Amino acid sequence: MSHTAHIPSHRKPRQRASKSALRAGVAGGVLSTIAVAGAAGPAQAEPVTQTIEMPTITSGFSTAVAASAQATQQVALDLETQADEDAAAEKAAKTAKKAHAEAVRKAEAKKKAEAAAKVRAEAEAKERAERASRTSERTTLSASSGSSDSGSSASAPSSSSSNVSGSAASIVAFAKAQVGDAYVPGGTGPNSWDCSGLTQAAYRTAGIDLPRVSQSQSTFGTQVSLDNLQPGDILYWGSAGSAYHVAIYIGGGEFVGAQNSNTGTVQRSLDYDRPTGAVRVL
Repeated sequence: MSHTAHIPSHRKPRQRASKSALRAGVAGGVLSTIAVAGAAGPAQAEPVTQTIEMPTITSGFSTAVAASAQATQQVALDLETQADEDAAAEKAAKTAKKAHAEAVRKAEAKKKAEAAAKVRAEAEAKERAERASRTSERTTLSASSGSSDSGSSASAPSSSSSNVSGSAASIVAFAKAQVGDAYVPGGTGPNSWDCSGLTQAAYRTAGIDLPRVSQSQSTFGTQVSLDNLQPGDILYWGSAGSAYHVAIYIGGGEFVGAQNSNTGTVQRSLDYDRPTGAVRVL
């Protein structure tokens, strides 16, 4: 017997090592297989759900939206500004048109005023000349009146009263001399009259005092027909005692009267304004 046979670890440890290695290898393979099977098994049995997170874009999006809003607001402001400018331009055009029309109107009014002033100046010059002429006639009438009182005759200044003499001639001549004078309510001369003021002044040249107003003059004297008139008769409009207008018949189918503020004192045909009646004072 070998002297090493009694040493337990001389050969047996090699067998154990080999078996241990084998066992380890088998065990390792089995465990590997199980591990692989375990890893593969659940993948087939249960699906994997994955959640994908998108990148955050809030900051950039907000900036873009803000920029778009600002641009929209700017466009709105531009449109509003343009609308205001258009409205202002339209208003300015209307104002200019109105100003032009007003300037044209004022120019026309000024032109008319100048023309009216020229006409008025000419009329005043003519009236002054006529007044000077009437003053001369009145001086002559005063002398004629004195002559008529002594029995002499005074010839009429126009063909319509050429056959009138005495007091009637004085009344007619005075009335005709006032033609062109103004009509003024309550006027009693010397250059403006109302209707009864004129007849009263005319009769005064013949030494006759008539009542002041038309109503009283229409009954002062004898009522005569309009077909039988004589120069110097008083014509009246309205009824006797309530007449609203009077004038003096001068012959030839005509009368002189202070008519109204538009016409003044005029000489007219009876057909111009037919009177209602007449009275004879002389």
